[in-house]
Amino acid sequence: MSILTLVKAEFLADAALAEGRRLGLAPLTIVVLDAGGHVVSAKREDGSGILRFEIAYGKAWGALGMGFGTRELTQRAATSPAFIAAISAASGGRIVPSPGGVLVRANSATIGAVGISGDTGPQDEACALVGIAAAGFEASTGVPDA
Repeated sequence: MSILTLVKAEFLADAALAEGRRLGLAPLTIVVLDAGGHVVSAKREDGSGILRFEIAYGKAWGALGMGFGTRELTQRAATSPAFIAAISAASGGRIVPSPGGVLVRANSATIGAVGISGDTGPQDEACALVGIAAAGFEASTGVPDA
């Protein structure tokens, strides 16, 4: 099984941030977690707000903890606010249900997660997808295929 090494996590983060610059997005913060939820890499662009690390971490941690990307959490928040309130309480408020939290997979196994914050959720997610692909991994933004 592949692991999410520091070298790969840094490469992923740099590629995601480069995509944000290419798109002209607001300054981004990115957090890359391994499969155990440990921070492997965290980067904050100049001018990114002081809460952006916590938001990016919450997106990555929420995706990893629930086993699906935060795009799905966003959809569930719209249709089932009680579910989001329950997992928010159970997680001590760490889960952020906004696009931009994406699972990192290798050979269909989850090896980590990426969270990005700084622009809109869909733009954050787009940058995460570019970074994950550039590092040679697969991305999962919603409920994984059964």
